[in-house]
Amino acid sequence: MKKLIVKGIIAVAALFSFSIAGVQASTTAQAATTDATYSTVYNTAKKYLGKPYVYGATGPRAFDCSGFTGYVYKKAAKITLPRTAQAQYNAYKHVSASKVTKGDLVFFGYSKHSISHVGLYVGNGKMIDAQNRGVVTEKVHAPWWHVVGYAHVTDFSTTTTD
Repeated sequence: MKKLIVKGIIAVAALFSFSIAGVQASTTAQAATTDATYSTVYNTAKKYLGKPYVYGATGPRAFDCSGFTGYVYKKAAKITLPRTAQAQYNAYKHVSASKVTKGDLVFFGYSKHSISHVGLYVGNGKMIDAQNRGVVTEKVHAPWWHVVGYAHVTDFSTTTTD
């Protein structure tokens, strides 16, 4: 019986180690490829301005923050983002504030390990995001947000610019 318990503990530890390795491997994703332009993503996001915020909602009638960014990227660029803000933060290459470009994701929270909100950067220090007032355009550096970082999801097609 003792040997069986030890074997079970070893099996669980091995599975846990494998799971952690899988999570770490998935956190180093490179930018996805798309034929979409930034304009397509931006125009898609704008169509949902005013939609209500509902925790856990993934659109199109209501959104939470990561449900919104995921929906917009899926619909406009055929890119599937992870479901939560933390998972989206973990999944893509981070860029500095000086290198952020339109279409990048902007993340908020207490630290890189405690991401609680995400928005779509649209330039000029603004983002479109889903929050308690619904889907809105607002300043990234609003007093109620603490910017943790930015992530680059894709290199957009350059057939048109915005």
